[in-house]
Amino acid sequence: MPHLASIHIFPIKALDGVIVSEAQIQTGGSLVGDRQFAIFDSKGKYVNGKNNQQVHQIRASYDLSNRQVELSRQDGGNRARFNLEGDRQALVNWLSDYFGFAVTLQENLSTGFPDDKKSTGPTIISTATIAKMTEWFPELDQNQLRLRFRTNLEIADILPFWEEQLYGEVTQLVRFKIGTVEFVGTNPCQRCIVPTRDPLTGESYAGFQKTFLQKRTETLPDWATRSRFNHFYRLAINTNIAAPTEAGKVLRVGDPVEILETCSVDNVDN
Repeated sequence: MPHLASIHIFPIKALDGVIVSEAQIQTGGSLVGDRQFAIFDSKGKYVNGKNNQQVHQIRASYDLSNRQVELSRQDGGNRARFNLEGDRQALVNWLSDYFGFAVTLQENLSTGFPDDKKSTGPTIISTATIAKMTEWFPELDQNQLRLRFRTNLEIADILPFWEEQLYGEVTQLVRFKIGTVEFVGTNPCQRCIVPTRDPLTGESYAGFQKTFLQKRTETLPDWATRSRFNHFYRLAINTNIAAPTEAGKVLRVGDPVEILETCSVDNVDN
């Protein structure tokens, strides 16, 4: 039986994540606490791994029960702990000093700050898919690949790329359930430059994207909807909650995963 093997949330977009045993669904469909905060420059643009390699060398660890984050440089220097509510300005000052320019830290308690603004639910991948990719990149273990692709939910006890069943044609949505929470899969997630870099140093992996594209093309399963691949630099599945009533429900590690039906986009109350 496919089941939820792990839950990963990233409280501050672009920084390190944390593994949790359960997560509640927010009103906008994201996991509570995931990408809840994001760093912006003075022009209102994200400061993230896509446009600033310095991001990779910030280490972040969290005490979620006390709403605290500890930041340091990759070498362990300039370590400081902040309360995400009471120490917000001090946290912004630390980040501004680190980057060498003024930043702000914004918060969104409904959807967080997803890359795909039309798909605000958690992203999904299978453990078997991650394991398969270690064959493509023998120098990288599964944890390195998890850090590179930064997916929220990992499903176990299934074949590699099983998750490609969770979306259909552009006019379709696939309903599925994890525990008591109903989702719809929307599309395979388009990747950016971030997976090509070491998540701890920012160092580029020579030929990563070329190898990925070749192997992804070769291994795309028969059950994948090929028309959704205008290119093959896509991995993991974007989602939405199936209806606003799913907000407030809780996902837990071990929850069973079940595909329900494929339906028209017009028939989904979201």
